[in-house]
Amino acid sequence: MPVSNKIKNFMEQGSWIRKMFEEGISLKRQFGEENVFDLSLGNPVIDPPEEFFSKLKSIADNPISGMHRYMPNAGLLETREAVAGQLTDETMIAFTANEIIMTCGAGGALNVVMKTLMDPGDEFVIFAPFFVEYHFYADNHGGSCKVVPPDRNFLPDLDAFRDAVTPKTRGVLINSPNNPTGVLYSSEVLSNLCEIIREKEEEYGTKIYLVSDEPYRRLIFDNLKYPHIFDHHVRSIVATSHSKDLALPGERIGYIAIHPDCPDKQEIIDGMVFCNRTLGFVNAPALAQHLVTSLQSVTVDVGLYERKRNFLYSKLTDMGYSVVRPQGAFYMFPKAPIDDDVEFVDKLKEERVLAVPGTGFGLPGYFRLSYCLKDETIEGALPGLSKAISQYS
Repeated sequence: MPVSNKIKNFMEQGSWIRKMFEEGISLKRQFGEENVFDLSLGNPVIDPPEEFFSKLKSIADNPISGMHRYMPNAGLLETREAVAGQLTDETMIAFTANEIIMTCGAGGALNVVMKTLMDPGDEFVIFAPFFVEYHFYADNHGGSCKVVPPDRNFLPDLDAFRDAVTPKTRGVLINSPNNPTGVLYSSEVLSNLCEIIREKEEEYGTKIYLVSDEPYRRLIFDNLKYPHIFDHHVRSIVATSHSKDLALPGERIGYIAIHPDCPDKQEIIDGMVFCNRTLGFVNAPALAQHLVTSLQSVTVDVGLYERKRNFLYSKLTDMGYSVVRPQGAFYMFPKAPIDDDVEFVDKLKEERVLAVPGTGFGLPGYFRLSYCLKDETIEGALPGLSKAISQYS
């Protein structure tokens, strides 16, 4: 048997997005690419900001001597200083390069954080709906995830959260704005979560870290301000990437930031630098680090996503779908008109519309649509979405 039973099982659990991608390829071959409307992938079609290409051209025309050599395992000092400066501006907390580690995207960052914090048998608390790979990341390092259900607005059920925290809890992992719902955790929500965390730290005599997965942090709508976790818990760590805010998912460039006043900061930083190296990530790509150094205050045109959000939300609700209006990111998570979300996604597929069932995000009964797509793809999906729900009215 070439593949372990454990990995086969994990592949089945985490296969929904991959499955829809592969079925999309098959349908496009059968009916033509222009007749299949794939809303299953969160792969931005917009290009990076012009500042990115200007910087890329500048580096190509005037290469920096030694820029492709080995570097400190935490990353280039000038890049970490730039990240720290931007975080200081955003949070009004004095970050330095010593609190920053450059990573291979947010996925690499989360694996480094979990590897550093967890002993075998330890737990992270996560909130449904969630990015399915959180479970696999924890398992990579001998740990597991305990899932907390949401309320009707996809915010954490605080009573369930309180019950989920145990002496084995090493971290609480949030994702806001959330994939797949687009919901933003307010300062009030964060305050309530952290009050429970401190209550449980005192009860169990443990240290619990609040970890925030933030690749969509700058994709915020309706003039809302992003509530940073650093204002709410001293043991807080951010894991993020520039995949979405600079539209650079293929470059795998991100970072970890730890609260400057975290009591165990230096020991944790040393541990994360060690794990960054020994997990095989070693360093974030050198070229990408040089590129993003001067782009920390730059973001894609968020108005494009907000316009797409407004359009799709209006059309879906007019059709009769129940949808919580996203406040950020570029996903919607409508309620399926039947309990079986997988069956309904299959019904959409018959209409040549591809979506991902909520089962793939730990919350059956819903389905995810992405709108980081061309307008013609979103518009082309509308007849199929309308026809599918009309069959269950």
